[in-house]
Amino acid sequence: MSSRRDNAPAPQRPVRSQLDALFREEAPRLLSFFRRTTGDADAASDLLQESFARIARLPSLAQIRRPAAYLQRVARNLLLDRHQEKASRGWRLEPLHEDVGIAVAPSQEAEMEARQLLELYEAALSSLSPRSRDIFLLSRRDGLTYKQIQASTGLSMGTVEYHMMRALAHINRHFDAHG
Repeated sequence: MSSRRDNAPAPQRPVRSQLDALFREEAPRLLSFFRRTTGDADAASDLLQESFARIARLPSLAQIRRPAAYLQRVARNLLLDRHQEKASRGWRLEPLHEDVGIAVAPSQEAEMEARQLLELYEAALSSLSPRSRDIFLLSRRDGLTYKQIQASTGLSMGTVEYHMMRALAHINRHFDAHG
């Protein structure tokens, strides 16, 4: 007679241990990167937390050959999304310190890094095929779901997914080669 315990799924301890180890190794460097590029300690902490939250949602870390490199890519994509969002709204002043309430523009170094990152991103986009670029922008810039893109373009879901996969792979290769 087998007990209920025998039929229970295997514990997730190894994944959690891998995630803990990855956090201990990469969090300080990643937090520093986010602080430099955003100029905002709170935003840096939020981006760090979201980076690890996205990794934690994966079914398994075993499927990732280089978790640290994957984490860097997730972090870079989050930062790009943040800068794109800010660019679409225009630069706004960020609080220097919440208690004081003084607003300052992002540091010159952070602004320069953000500009370089945006230029690299735009170069990657410009070297995509027009269809892949359009589909990517509909998803990432305009916030459309794949289903909405399918409906608005008349393309099949498989074609939309293909062009998104192609665009993401191209952008990641571009960043790996130039970033």
